[in-house]
Amino acid sequence: MEHTNIALCISVSPRLRGSIKRLMPNKLQQDHYKVSARDKEESEQYLHGRGAQFNTKNKFLKDEITREHAEGIDDWTDPNVPTQYLEQQSKTIVNKVDSPDVGMAYSMNAYAGCEHGCIYCYARNVHEYWGYSAGLDFERKIIVKMNAPQLLRKQLMHPKWEVMPIMVSGNTDCYQPAEQKYRLTRGLLQVCNEFNHPVGILTKNAWIIKDKDILQELAQKRLVTAMVSITSFNEELRRVMEPRTATATQRLRVIEELSNAGIKMGIMMGPMIPGLNDHEMQRIMKSAADAGATFTAYTFIRLNGAIKFLFHDWLYKNFPDRADKVWHLIEQSHDGKVNDTRWGLRMRGEGAIAQIIAQQYKKYGKLYHMNEGRQGLDTTIFRRPGEQGRLF
Repeated sequence: MEHTNIALCISVSPRLRGSIKRLMPNKLQQDHYKVSARDKEESEQYLHGRGAQFNTKNKFLKDEITREHAEGIDDWTDPNVPTQYLEQQSKTIVNKVDSPDVGMAYSMNAYAGCEHGCIYCYARNVHEYWGYSAGLDFERKIIVKMNAPQLLRKQLMHPKWEVMPIMVSGNTDCYQPAEQKYRLTRGLLQVCNEFNHPVGILTKNAWIIKDKDILQELAQKRLVTAMVSITSFNEELRRVMEPRTATATQRLRVIEELSNAGIKMGIMMGPMIPGLNDHEMQRIMKSAADAGATFTAYTFIRLNGAIKFLFHDWLYKNFPDRADKVWHLIEQSHDGKVNDTRWGLRMRGEGAIAQIIAQQYKKYGKLYHMNEGRQGLDTTIFRRPGEQGRLF
């Protein structure tokens, strides 16, 4: 099934645009403009609009398709095929999160795979469980859980369900382009609103604005918080690192519009990548605060599983001038490796570079009054349809 992307045009208020331009004195202006992706030669095959450039091996499959001696075959090309949506009926939708350092107890994802194509995305490895690759398959073969809202309703109706906030898009982005066609995320939010169930959202897509009406209803009952992920103001970097996402300016517009509508908004700065975007932390936090964000979070880059090979290929193709430096800085922050499985350290890193980023986060969070007096979501007003109100 082919899909044509629908562009969502968003106007930016003069106040917000001015804030972006007048962020800091010239002395403190970020040098992110120097981080420039290498121009690709006409003869070089590069799949524009995709993060990954190949399919990695699926460790769960015994057989694989490989290309041997490509130079011996005339005109061997890998076409940039349209995204496929694979519709299915799932058995469950709510997942218990056992990891102690991710900040959520439950998550639900209506889509497996993500067309945004962020090269660093940790969810890529999960696509191997479905029989696909963490590379191009993750971006081009999107599994759509058609019965997601019905499954959530069934879960919440269970008499033993204990109310705790559920994170939408705990794995893949709930407002990726597929949502424009299927509207499953809206269906999940409608169920949460009906049951008065708290929910969290994380996205880097401006399509969330389409659900402002239901988000307002949830916010009035203190049942929702939303985070927008911002990694860079450098458009040249974003286009190759997060190829099918909204621009940083659009994401700030989302924060401003939803914050003005009464929805508690925050930003996720992740991942911070030394040598690519770590110097932008202050600018991101200042701009988000000006737009109405009141809380923040960040992660440090880690390259687990197949992502190590995908990121390495992407880095050396797009930033050969600094690839060695960036790669070694990541290694220095993870005990000589690019991956880290140690709880508490894997998301933050260790060593000098990771410590500097952590110090920046603490300093600028305090400077811009982030995470002050943050209240949790309300779990006391949950009710099942037809159920009488609780006395205690």
